[in-house]
This record gives sequence, structure tokens and C-alpha cells, in this order.
Amino acid sequence: MRVHFVVHEYFEAPGAYEDWANKRGYQTTFSRVYQGDKLPDTVEDFDFLIVMGGPQSPDTTIAECAHFDSEAEKQLIVKSVASNKAVVGICLGAQLTGVALGAPFEHSPEKEIGKYPITLTTEGAKNDKFTHFGETLEVGHWHNDMPGLTPDAKIIAFSEGCPRQIIEYSDIVYGFQCHMELTQDVVELLIKHSKKDLNEAAEYKFVQTPDILRSHDYSEMNNYLFVFLDKLTAAYLEKTEWLRNNIEELDGYPLN
Repeated sequence: MRVHFVVHEYFEAPGAYEDWANKRGYQTTFSRVYQGDKLPDTVEDFDFLIVMGGPQSPDTTIAECAHFDSEAEKQLIVKSVASNKAVVGICLGAQLTGVALGAPFEHSPEKEIGKYPITLTTEGAKNDKFTHFGETLEVGHWHNDMPGLTPDAKIIAFSEGCPRQIIEYSDIVYGFQCHMELTQDVVELLIKHSKKDLNEAAEYKFVQTPDILRSHDYSEMNNYLFVFLDKLTAAYLEKTEWLRNNIEELDGYPLN
């Protein structure tokens, strides 16, 4: 498997997503756009696209943030989906994925920063990629917005503060508003870059203080993420193999 990461800020690091790829021995490549890296010119060089979060929104312009090209990233996502790549967007990446597929992002009812439970919907409970989550699972959060819904999208999980925590756009394309990639190191980076929000923690129902954020064990949710990613990888490989075996009957079907 060849996994490509789009990383918007160094403090929004891939964390457990990168750990998973490294543990599995997968090839990893990066577009660290905050360092001036370019996005891939083609989707032929990767199997799995992971678009990370960031303080930007899908509406952020280049004039507002010179290293963030929302339109280019949405085009990359569209090409990846059309070419049957596995795609996971996290936070900003989830919102970009929804917008790329025609679903405008929206503001979440509540700001969430911390570790809070998500609950599987009926669709989530019957989705094999999430059965190991159980009915509820405590995961990381660090957001104000949430991804939009296409006509075919399925809400897999929600939280008390946000009705769209995990979205299935297709069997190999997902948006995670929640941050299951958080590790102690990533949390420390985020704390340093979220002083204003954290100083106002008492004003919000779902914003935890730095001390509480540091006290959490994030390893369990990381392991649940690894299982999901393994299942998603298996679905991608199964779909790719089926397409290859049936390519003569699928004239014009996009396949790399």
C-alpha cells in the first residue's frame, strides 16, 4: 500500500495514522503544504489519500493563508475518488472531502476540544468497518465545524456536541470530524497552538483544560483506528482486485 498524506500544519500531525502506516510497512509520502510541498500531480502514485486537519476552513482563500489551496485539494480529492482510491479526511480534511463531493460544510452546534464519546448510528452499527467500536467509544476532538452530507452519505457516528462525527461517502471514502490520531505528542503541539480556545474552556461545555488533555490515554482509540484502517485497506484491495478481474466488462471505468 502506498499512503499519501496532505498535512496543513506541523501541529496537526498525522499521529496515529502515520504510526499505522509505518507499523504495516506501507510506503508513505507527504505533501506538507505548510513547508511549501506541492500536492501530487497525479493520483497514480498512491493507493490511499489521507487529508489532515488544520485551523483553516474549506472557504479559506490563498490570500488568507498562502500555503493552503482549497481548490487544488478538492480537485485532488475528486480525482482520487474517481480513480477508486481509498480516502480519509480528518477534521478540515473531512470538510474538504464533503465539499469536493458537492456537500458544503457547516458549523458544528458545539466547539469540541478534548476526549468525549461518540455513538454509532444504526448505519454505523451495521457497518462491518465499525462493529469493533461498540455502541460508544471515547475519541479525541478539536473542532468548530463539521462535514456536509451528499445524497448518498451515511452518518456513522455522532457525539453530544456534533451530529456528524464520522461520515461514509462511499465504501472506501470517509470523513472523520473526530481526531482518533491524537497521541500525547500531537496533543502537546495542539495545546501550544490553541491557547485562546483553552483559556476560554470554562465558557464551553465540551472544551477541556490542558491538564485534562494531558491526562488522557489516547492509545486505546489509536488501536480502534488501526482496526478500522485495516478493514478499509482490505475493502480497497478487494474492490481493486474485482475491478481488475472485470475490467473488460467495465469499458471506461476509471482504474489505476
